[in-house]
Amino acid sequence: MSFGNRPITATSLQGLLSFAETGKHASFARAARALELSPSAVAKSVARLESTLGVRLFHRTTRQVVLTGDGCELFQRCQRVLEEIDGLRSAAEGSRRTPRGTLRLDVPVTYGKQVIVPVLARLADAHPDLGFDVRFSDRFADLIQDGLDAVIRVGALGDSRLVARKFDEQRLVVCASPQYLKRKGTPRTLADIREHDCVGNRSYSTGRERSWQFRKSGRDVEVLPRSRIVFDDGEATVHALTAGLGLMQLPNYYVEQPLREGRLIEVLSRFRPPPEPISVVYPSKRQVPQRLRVLIDVLATLRSR
Repeated sequence: MSFGNRPITATSLQGLLSFAETGKHASFARAARALELSPSAVAKSVARLESTLGVRLFHRTTRQVVLTGDGCELFQRCQRVLEEIDGLRSAAEGSRRTPRGTLRLDVPVTYGKQVIVPVLARLADAHPDLGFDVRFSDRFADLIQDGLDAVIRVGALGDSRLVARKFDEQRLVVCASPQYLKRKGTPRTLADIREHDCVGNRSYSTGRERSWQFRKSGRDVEVLPRSRIVFDDGEATVHALTAGLGLMQLPNYYVEQPLREGRLIEVLSRFRPPPEPISVVYPSKRQVPQRLRVLIDVLATLRSR
């Protein structure tokens, strides 16, 4: 491989790795954490690579580093080579490599407690050198800026810099307690929602009440009910429903147990919207650390809920 007619030799490989991580994270410090090096070592490797190539790869400021035009070109061209190197290294190491270090994650609050925590317990038992630093939040996390190994995310992936591997699905269901339905009747159509007491849920990202999502006659339909009560916590909403305060649309994993136990009843099931993917999202296919690889592998074994 060459750039600007200057060959990249074996001695430049560390510089290329340092450059690629710095370009991905826009930070010497975060690149250093990914490579398990010091920030000064990463910065020096990049500087040596710039000297070898005879081009400036980054604009440096006190707060961040930004790819130059030449840097963007090299960043695109080097990805495939680095992926091949990582593949060869992974194949050579195989299963002998022991996951160690701290796995840094951001997970949705309720889904994280119900599904991810048991998975982490399995990993902790199987890999004693592996630690965990987990944030529970329903807010959108910037994986790269926050220095995370991965996030668990519901919905389609919008950031082309990231990789998403689906391992589960979220289904939205409308529920109410038997006592409420006995008192107010069971809705049969979407228009019937207007005649019912509804419990609303406020979005963390927008601060607005969430619309309810449905599928009718092959088309997506949104309904914003007139909510008598609005919460910003899904688990509190479940308690409100079981107490008989009205109807609410929630993800299936919030209400699986009360539905099984008969404390809640699903209504309007024929209008359920299509399920949304639940994925583990991480920065790149290349240089996936073993601590993250074992999480990806165990999540892949989970059956869709």
